[in-house]
Amino acid sequence: QVQLVESGGGLVQAGGSLRLSCAASGRTFSGYAMGWFRQAPGKEREFVGAIVWAAPYYADSVKGRFTISRDNAKNTVYLQMNSLKPEDTAVYYCAAGPRPTGNGRDYGYWGQGTQVTVSS
Repeated sequence: QVQLVESGGGLVQAGGSLRLSCAASGRTFSGYAMGWFRQAPGKEREFVGAIVWAAPYYADSVKGRFTISRDNAKNTVYLQMNSLKPEDTAVYYCAAGPRPTGNGRDYGYWGQGTQVTVSS
């Protein structure tokens, strides 16, 4: 079992930045691929990015603005979000799974989510 807890969400103006954290507990964190997803009201869940050992990769919608990193010593993965846009408004979730894919079904463990609201 892996427990995931996101934090760091909030309200920010367009063009601003936020850093989300996802703290993991339970089984060995370093062995999991970690993904970030988001879901806006009335929309389907959307892949944001993922990381395992190699370089992270991102959805086109956030590439160049968002950065994923992980600190295995702290059992934490981060999502640094810069140049935020109103369309980035969503609940952001971290997830753990065996492979760093863009498909949410490949992740077996999910956090509760943290709200990010970007005002125009």
